[in-house]
Amino acid sequence: MCQQCDYRGQLEVCGLDPTPRRLQVLEIIGTSTAPLSARQVFETLHQTRPINRVTVYRILDLLVANGLVEKLSAGGRAHVYGPAPSENHPAHPHFFCKRCHSLQCLPPQSVDIDLQAVRQTFAGRIENVEVRIQGVCQNCLGK
Repeated sequence: MCQQCDYRGQLEVCGLDPTPRRLQVLEIIGTSTAPLSARQVFETLHQTRPINRVTVYRILDLLVANGLVEKLSAGGRAHVYGPAPSENHPAHPHFFCKRCHSLQCLPPQSVDIDLQAVRQTFAGRIENVEVRIQGVCQNCLGK
C-alpha cells in the first residue's frame, strides 16, 4: 500500500462510501509499479475472496469518473489503470512496448510539456494529458 495515500479519505472527499472492495482496488492500483489491466486487478482481488468481474469494472469506472484513477490507452482498444495524478502520484509519461504490449511508467521529468503554450494556442478546455512513447522495451530487445 502507498504509505502516503489515504484511500479512505480520498473516497470520502468524493462522496463515495469507502467499501472494502473500493479500498482494495485503490490499494492495488496505488501500489503497483506499472498501470494494471482490469483483468490484473480482478485476478489480484480474486486471490483473497471471490468477486464478480463486472463488479471490478464498475468500481474502476466509478473511480475513474471521480478522478481517483486514470484510464490509459494500452494499444488498440485495451486500457489499463493507474493512480490519477495527485500530490503523491505526479503526472508522468509512459512507455509502450510494441512487441510485448507492456506499459511502463517513466519518471515525471523525462518528458517536458509546456501546457501553458498549448493553452495559448488551443481554444478548447484541456482536461487530461496522456503522453505515451512507443518502441521496444529492453526485455524484448534482448530476445
